[in-house]
Amino acid sequence: MNIDMIRAAAIRLDGHARRTPILTSPFLDDIAGRRVFVKAECLQHTGSFKFRGGWSAVSALSPEALKAGVIAFSSGNHAQGVALAARSHSTTAVIIMPADAPAVKIANTRALGAEVVLYNRATEDRDAIGAQLATERGLTLIKPYDEPLVIAGQGTCGIEIASDMNAAGVREADVMVCCGGGGLTSGIALALAADAPGLRVRPAEPEGFDDVTRSLASGQIERNIQLSGSLCDAIVTPQPGNLTFPIMKDLCGPGVVVTEQEALRAVALAFDRLKIVLEPGGAVALAATLFHPDVSKGDAVIAVATGGNVDPAVFAKALATLA
Repeated sequence: MNIDMIRAAAIRLDGHARRTPILTSPFLDDIAGRRVFVKAECLQHTGSFKFRGGWSAVSALSPEALKAGVIAFSSGNHAQGVALAARSHSTTAVIIMPADAPAVKIANTRALGAEVVLYNRATEDRDAIGAQLATERGLTLIKPYDEPLVIAGQGTCGIEIASDMNAAGVREADVMVCCGGGGLTSGIALALAADAPGLRVRPAEPEGFDDVTRSLASGQIERNIQLSGSLCDAIVTPQPGNLTFPIMKDLCGPGVVVTEQEALRAVALAFDRLKIVLEPGGAVALAATLFHPDVSKGDAVIAVATGGNVDPAVFAKALATLA
């Protein structure tokens, strides 16, 4: 992985992905005790940054591979990104999703034309299911994070952050990133190392699913004990990726762990003060920024709001924290 792959992905994404805005609010600044810049990837196509990686991977396929179709596994956001990219390239997509994924994500993936295969994430191996279906049907597997073309696509978010922070005069700051397997985190880290070396990526994770934070602390890949049961489903993965972890180990600062309640509170504040809709997993970086101010130095923090595909009941639960 290198910056050249990210720049090539940016060319393929040009005119297809949205350049998402950086949002600010003096109310959030007051809570954090410093300037807060929110990169609103929830406004990306399909409601999350995952469209970047999906399009990057699908758009790089050969005509033969495109004709055969693609397969992916995801709790929902990567699923929708790949499904839309596949539809836009006139090919088919099979998406393996956990049965306990938010209903809105399953419904949206099907609405984008993908075939959805459900599995039990606590007892079944999605990698094995994906490998078997890919072999049987001749499909190209697009992994959610441990795939160079996907990492390159996610890294285009980092190119935009570097440009926007340069325009804002921010040369040194932490960049909080909601982290699952590390595709977005490592992609942004690679982009910032090249274009804005004063900006340091910090992985943000939910309590109980902090495999990246523990891995960075120990220097080796650590697994989560449980694989389900979090409202932050979008970033629940077994462990960091084999490709992503070395990048994060080399380029990222220590991880930050937030509670589920803090994530819900961040969802509510994002809606109240920025007028954007986040899902809990997509609000973890903002929660780290607002409620753990002691972990960062300097007068500014950038938080990547990674996704907004939230079930109405969960969103209502988050808004109730404003009362």
